[in-house]
Amino acid sequence: MNSVFSPLVKSLLVGLLAVAATAGAAEKPAHADAAPKIDAAKGGTLYTDGDAARGLPACVSCHGAGGNSTIAVNPKLAGQHQGYLYKQLVNFTTADRNQPVMTTYAKMLSDEDKHNVAAWLSTQAQKPGAAKNKDTVELGKKIYRGGIAEKNVPACASCHGAAGAGIPIQYPRIGGQHQDYTVAQLSLFKAKGRKNSAEMTTIASRMSDEEMKAVADYVAGLK
Repeated sequence: MNSVFSPLVKSLLVGLLAVAATAGAAEKPAHADAAPKIDAAKGGTLYTDGDAARGLPACVSCHGAGGNSTIAVNPKLAGQHQGYLYKQLVNFTTADRNQPVMTTYAKMLSDEDKHNVAAWLSTQAQKPGAAKNKDTVELGKKIYRGGIAEKNVPACASCHGAAGAGIPIQYPRIGGQHQDYTVAQLSLFKAKGRKNSAEMTTIASRMSDEEMKAVADYVAGLK
């Protein structure tokens, strides 16, 4: 009896399993596991030339060739972590970050554009900066490496690394950054004008203007 029905039973079971697997695949969205297609070369073209057809200006006009801004209030973007850059571009389209020029520009970019530009910038070499104020560089070094214990300010190096290289997505590369830009961002965090890091808002709120300037100057010389 088994020899008669066993093949039939097996055939039915295989058929049922195949139907179930097909149904499961149909229920799963086709794009569920689709990773964004990133094209760094396209990002480089958009960064350097913009896109006149869409009214997109070239990033290079503000952030410099290869992401090495020569304007102290505009950040150097060369060598910044890809995930972090993408996140900031997204944040500029929300209430987390509001800067007239960047908010307008970021809203004009597609999600693909954001990924592409971020990917290209992450491959560029950052030109080094330098500390300028010899009178405060030791204070900046002390804060960066050891924090300010009496104010419960942690060492900047604990998140951004000894050389300011940061941690992808979570903590940005800050070594070599313009002093003016770093001070401006710390001030924005302190005033709650920049809302995309509760941690930095808390830390900056405990720092004086002198301490922020000192650490920003020290950071500029990190390599």
